[in-house]
Amino acid sequence: MMQFTNKYKSPLGEITLASDGKSLTGVWFDGQKYFGYTLSPKTEDKQLPIFEKAKEWLDGYFGGSEPKFALPIKIDGSAFRMAVWEILQQIPYGQLTTYGEIAAKIAKKRGVAKISAQAVGGAVGHNPVSIVVPCHRVVGTNGSLTGFGGGIHRKIELLKLERVNMDKLFVPKNPANQ
Repeated sequence: MMQFTNKYKSPLGEITLASDGKSLTGVWFDGQKYFGYTLSPKTEDKQLPIFEKAKEWLDGYFGGSEPKFALPIKIDGSAFRMAVWEILQQIPYGQLTTYGEIAAKIAKKRGVAKISAQAVGGAVGHNPVSIVVPCHRVVGTNGSLTGFGGGIHRKIELLKLERVNMDKLFVPKNPANQ
C-alpha cells in the first residue's frame, strides 16, 4: 500500500504528516521516538487535501485555539493499543488523565481486575498520530510529566498551549534533555 508524507513547520519543530491518501495515518515530530514506525517502506512526498486539512487544524491548534473540526484518521495496532488510542481521543482539550485511569477503564471494559499502567504507557508512547490523538494529555498518577515521544519539553509546551494548570504537575528540572 502506498503511503504519502508531507512536512509541517510547527513552533515546536518540523512535523512529518502521513496519509493513505484519504485519512491521516501519522503525525510525528521529526526525530521523535518511534518516528515513522507505521510507514510502509514505499512513501511519496505529495500535496493532498488531507494534508491541507491537517495543516489548517495544526495552524489553529498552535495558534492557541481548540480545533473546531475532526480530522479523518486511520490507525492500526493491536486490540490493546487500539483501546488505549480510543480513550486518548476522548480526552477533552485542556484536560488531563493518568496512565492509571486509562488502565482502570480498560480493565473495567474487559472485566478484569487490573491492567498495567506501564502497558498503557507503552501503547500511549506508540501512538502514531501525535497531537491529533492527544497522548500529551496523559500524565503519571503523581502528576509527573512522563512519556511523550516528542520530548518532555514539547509535552510541556503543548499543555501550556492548551492552558492546562501546571501548578500540580511535576516538571523535570531540565525537560529539554528528556
